[in-house]
Amino acid sequence: MRSLWLALAASAILVVSACSSASPSPSTTPRSPAGAPSSDAPAVMAFPEGPSALRDMFAAEFPEPLVDPKEIISGGPPPDGIPPIDAPEFLDVSQNLGILPENEPVVALEINGDARAYPVRALVWHEIVNDTVGGVPVAITYCPLCNSAAVFERTINGAETSFGTSGRLFASALVMYDRATESLWTHYNGTSVVGMLTGTELVTHAAPLLAWSDFRQAYPTGKILDWTRTGYIRDYGRNPYNGYDDPANTNPFMFRGALDDRAAAIQRVVGISTGGASSAYTLESISDGEGMATNTAVGGSSLAIFWKSGQATALGANELAEGRDVGSVGVFEAMVGGNTLTFSFRDGAFVDDETGSFWSITGEALSGELQGTQLVRVPHLDTFWFAWSTYQPETILITS
Repeated sequence: MRSLWLALAASAILVVSACSSASPSPSTTPRSPAGAPSSDAPAVMAFPEGPSALRDMFAAEFPEPLVDPKEIISGGPPPDGIPPIDAPEFLDVSQNLGILPENEPVVALEINGDARAYPVRALVWHEIVNDTVGGVPVAITYCPLCNSAAVFERTINGAETSFGTSGRLFASALVMYDRATESLWTHYNGTSVVGMLTGTELVTHAAPLLAWSDFRQAYPTGKILDWTRTGYIRDYGRNPYNGYDDPANTNPFMFRGALDDRAAAIQRVVGISTGGASSAYTLESISDGEGMATNTAVGGSSLAIFWKSGQATALGANELAEGRDVGSVGVFEAMVGGNTLTFSFRDGAFVDDETGSFWSITGEALSGELQGTQLVRVPHLDTFWFAWSTYQPETILITS
């Protein structure tokens, strides 16, 4: 464990020392109300004026914070010391099928027919990508310490902004800031917790972690982020958190607070929050063999959890592709055309009992009576138990 802590500390120092090409600290540069807009449209002046939470988390002008600011601690780097990607470049999937090892994880996002893959080999070094997908301004975020990917819209009250890394952590999870007001946001749930926008919640989009092989099969006309054109020099493909994804690890990096002992701190779970309820499914409870379908319900909604082998954990071995197989997960509403479907896994695909249609890990019917139908995606987090139980303390834990 001591060697892991030393490795993580060394990684933080590496990030800081390698940031000479990053933008100046946000607290020393002028702020524009619209942050970094993705188009030439006029900015909408809809943001409140007030002090920056990056400079002072205790300013009297702020609404009452949602978390104790004293629990938001420095993770080492300064604001944007882990530099977001603000001008992402992309490659066509069809022309770059072999660009990644098949089992490497990517964050998969599809909005209005625009499908994009964001390799974790880039996100582990940058944590945020400000992009516009299908005409929607979004922030693709990834927290290595809690192993979670989440995507949020960057439009707040009709005005667009962008997000940066604050250099701080809450419960060992990424704390972001918006560049319009410099309020602080928890990446885990897209909520502003300190600053002028305290209490504001961002719109969430489903963005599962998929193996590259699954993404390119599902979205052959999609695009993949080109990590060689980020504007930064990083050892992409190497895991700076080598050995962190280890169930024997009982001390999450820089975690403060009590751990929920219903499961091990670094237990992998699939976290789902919908309809006012939340549930966490251990990886072992929803995975088996080459694939498995779990029929369940959360918050009164009938859901299907698809799991398919073939994705490596990004946080296990020195090289991302060498991590153990943790598989890919998709969560969907199980209702189609007013009928609730029941799923199983056979012959290498997910099959519904009602029509015998075959479905992909991304929830598309590939053949059968429902061919071409897309199941409604449900946002979820592939994450660690310590983080999910901290943000969802009333969660139900499913272990079998």
